[in-house]
Amino acid sequence: MSSRLPAKRTNGAEIAQITNEDFVTASIADQMFGIPVLQVQDVLGPQKITRIPLAPPEVAGSLNLRGRIVTAIDVRLRLGLPARSKDKPGMSIVVDHKGELYSLAVDHVGEVLSLSSADFERHPATLDQRWREVSTGIYRLKDTLLVVLDVSRLLNFANTEAA
Repeated sequence: MSSRLPAKRTNGAEIAQITNEDFVTASIADQMFGIPVLQVQDVLGPQKITRIPLAPPEVAGSLNLRGRIVTAIDVRLRLGLPARSKDKPGMSIVVDHKGELYSLAVDHVGEVLSLSSADFERHPATLDQRWREVSTGIYRLKDTLLVVLDVSRLLNFANTEAA
């Protein structure tokens, strides 16, 4: 004669869903940033960029990616950092935003990190305001801070042009 225990019912609050988020990492002026991997289309080495007249300073120009015109964004300028020296060629992370491709010019592209969503934190109070406007939060890694970029906010130039 075996006794059966009734199944224990739990509500959703009792079960903590720990998920991982994947980010392509990039360094800009010795700071590590992360871009959600699902938004990344390609990673490129140095590219020939054609300047676009009358474009905002953050728009480095455009480039040809397999027959498609891609707008190149200088992320350093977008974050209020000094321009990269001409003798140090950068790399680009191509992202898809609302069906358009954008090339985000960075100093160096790193690895893909899979981080636990439980470790995600809001912006620290000391984070520069411009960086807060284009990011969603941070991850504290062993040796550095990973600032998570929000691609849609990064590509929204309306706020910076009005300032």
